[in-house]
This record gives sequence, C-alpha cells and structure tokens, in this order.
Amino acid sequence: MKKICLFIVFISVLFSCSDSGNSNKNPYIPNYAINAYLETNLPLYSNLKFISNPVFIPNYGAKGLIVMKTGEGTYNAFDAACPNQAIASCNAMTIDGINAVCSCDKTSYNLFTGLGGKEYPLKQYRTEVNGTVIHIYN
Repeated sequence: MKKICLFIVFISVLFSCSDSGNSNKNPYIPNYAINAYLETNLPLYSNLKFISNPVFIPNYGAKGLIVMKTGEGTYNAFDAACPNQAIASCNAMTIDGINAVCSCDKTSYNLFTGLGGKEYPLKQYRTEVNGTVIHIYN
C-alpha cells in the first residue's frame, strides 16, 4: 500500500511540474547566442539605472534587445523581434513607456512580464548584475 501511495505521489508531481512550453520555444524567433555586457555608467545605457526606463540595444538576437530595470538589482531582457510574426515581416519592436509594440500587428507587450495577449510572449534572455555591469546571455 505504501508503494502505491508513493507511486501516485510521484506521478502527480511529475505531471504538475510540466512546462507549458511557450516561453522561449517560439517557432518565429531562432535561438541566437547572446552574450552582451552593458556598463550602466556609459551614457548609452544610463537609463538602465532607473526602474521602468527601457533601452533598445541593436545588433543582438533577431532584431536587437530591449532591456529594462524592473527592481533593485533586477532586469528583464527581451528580443526586439515580434514574437507572433515571421522575422522577415516586421521591423524591430518599438518602446512605448513600459511596453514594446510590434510594428506589424500593433500588439503591445508588457516589459515587466513579457506578455501581450497573443500565443507567444516576448523571447526573454537571462540577466545577471555585477556592480554597474549587466550581463545578458542565454
């Protein structure tokens, strides 16, 4: 009886930990290697010292990166490619306050959550802070 209960608990935990699979498994955005270091003392990245001031970083990922400070010592970094459109069909997303807006379908994505009410959220990259340097990677 004890073995059956353990088996049932194991199976329950196994299925409850399954991933929905949407976050970074996007068929529209290829997996580019990202390894960027942003020094927030430089004028180009100085807005990243303040919460809710996103910055566009070109030449990384599919269409560039959008990086925003979300709290003390925490940052979000997203690909600037529209997550629900083919890469070739849209320009890089534009920043509108704390949102990124797709140039094709005008969908607005929240830069705190990455969500925009469509099938795929923004493609997110990892961030790590060391002093005044933000490391963005995958």
